[in-house]
Amino acid sequence: MAAASDDPHLGHGPSEDYEDYEDDEDYEDEEESDSGSVLSDDSVLPDYLREDEREAGTANTLYEACARNEAWTLQRLLEEGVTKEQAMELDINGRNGLMVAVAKGFVDIVYALHECRLLIDINHQDADGNTALMIAAQAGFATILNYIMNYYTGADMELRDPRGFTALIKAGLQGREDCVTALLMHGADINAMDLYRGKGLKDWVLKTGRFETMNRLRRLQAHPVAEQFCESYVPEWPDLRDLVARATASKTASQKLSQKLKDTFTITFPHDPQDNGVMDHLVRITTSIHSPLVATACRPLCPTSPPEIGRRRLTVAELLTRHSRKELEENSVCHSNGSVASASPRSSHSVSLTSCCQEQRESTTAGVKNFMSHSIMRQNSIFPTDCVPRIEVTRSAEPTPKKEKKKKQKGYLEPPIWKYKEAKEEKKKEKKKQEKEKEEQDKKIKERKRKSKKKQSH
Repeated sequence: MAAASDDPHLGHGPSEDYEDYEDDEDYEDEEESDSGSVLSDDSVLPDYLREDEREAGTANTLYEACARNEAWTLQRLLEEGVTKEQAMELDINGRNGLMVAVAKGFVDIVYALHECRLLIDINHQDADGNTALMIAAQAGFATILNYIMNYYTGADMELRDPRGFTALIKAGLQGREDCVTALLMHGADINAMDLYRGKGLKDWVLKTGRFETMNRLRRLQAHPVAEQFCESYVPEWPDLRDLVARATASKTASQKLSQKLKDTFTITFPHDPQDNGVMDHLVRITTSIHSPLVATACRPLCPTSPPEIGRRRLTVAELLTRHSRKELEENSVCHSNGSVASASPRSSHSVSLTSCCQEQRESTTAGVKNFMSHSIMRQNSIFPTDCVPRIEVTRSAEPTPKKEKKKKQKGYLEPPIWKYKEAKEEKKKEKKKQEKEKEEQDKKIKERKRKSKKKQSH
């Protein structure tokens, strides 16, 4: 297998320290591929299936429903009611139903288990020391990772496995750029070190050859605040005025000649977009809360404080326990150093959170559902609340008016009439003509019979 050092565009691959680390942990590369490495898998534990999971049929327990990805069965079990022992049923690897669903990427199962989140220990570690957050981070399931951080309360991002790796370091080892970004923007510690080697995120990213992840880290550190998700963001490119002024400024004859020679003899090569250039501006403006592309779907709870590296973001459940629904709908709260503080209400031109039904349940579970996106709810994507309007169907009293044929006007072009249509119309005309002739003959026969009967009667 070609090593990373053989490619001149990649530079040096994984260092000797990283190879020694695998040897110290007795990790054997049986197959010469990335999938054979321990650190490229979701866990060092074997893929274990119990006998009852291999058997066909409907799942009977919560764990079986999670392992088989049976969302309807899981919903039925949750409606009947589950205990903490059922929610925390473990397999031979020490994983509960949530962890198995996260490892296999069952998004619907992770969403459904939110109803019994109080019975599930979100920080439970399996036999290898992985939590559900670690499994999602190193597997690259950014959607599940964001859902756990935003809707499951108490998820510890700084929890470590026996090797001393946090969820952030695990995501960096696997080159999961989106997961690294999500963890950092949610408040993960970028300076955390593993317990044995004393290396941080950047050290392991470089030693494992994850150069794209390193570029993402540099860009995030250059712009640690996502200002486009804040109300104070101005959707205008600051460099545009200077560029327009330079382009429209009058030039002398010598400047025009030198510019023409420069454009003629200069060879352009493909290069990466500039920082804070037009590409960065387009990304910000299309993802901001003021963008017309997302304004109808984006409903931020804290628009006055955008995500920032190193600042912990509170979950939706935590926001609901500390603040009323009215404050959240008016977006009058904001994050501040991991805590929530009051802020000025939203402006009139921003998106409101007024629902179609005023009567809402005040419980925590119902409140969390009100602030979930339509793709997460999955129950009713048209009406996000329980308020479904009644539709009454009545028959119209007046008949539907027939469409009047337009009269042909001279001097205007008309679409051509195809031959098969002409033949079809001629057949219809002949058929109507024959029917009329037949009706006239019937009328004549009836008239003759009537006259003959009169004569016979006289």
